[in-house]
Amino acid sequence: MTTATTLSDSKRIVVDSSGWLEYLTDDANADRFAPYVAGNFHVIVPTIVVYEVYKKLLMESGQSAADGFASDAMRRTVVPLDDLLAISAAQISLDHRLPMADAIIYASAIAQNAELVTGDPHFGGLPGVIIP
Repeated sequence: MTTATTLSDSKRIVVDSSGWLEYLTDDANADRFAPYVAGNFHVIVPTIVVYEVYKKLLMESGQSAADGFASDAMRRTVVPLDDLLAISAAQISLDHRLPMADAIIYASAIAQNAELVTGDPHFGGLPGVIIP
């Protein structure tokens, strides 16, 4: 007997800003990120990803595209940047020489027991990172 997979028992992932943008703008690597964004995963969205993707879409694709992303993101699990996550991200930034936004995204994935899906080479070799 097979059982249906529900959101609660699906794999937890964080798709970073570059992955969302590849997928949403149908860029060269969109197919690499489509299974994660549109698949049967529990997608977690750090607030810094909401900021980065919304801003980039607003600048380059317009209000409708940005609002479409925001609507999609808000139906996912959104992780706010709080004091504990900020402290964790600061340590991760120093330990792995990650820029601020990348450290916050990685810290968010760790805090949520999720894997990070990214095309960003800054994350190469880190545990829990998938580079499709």
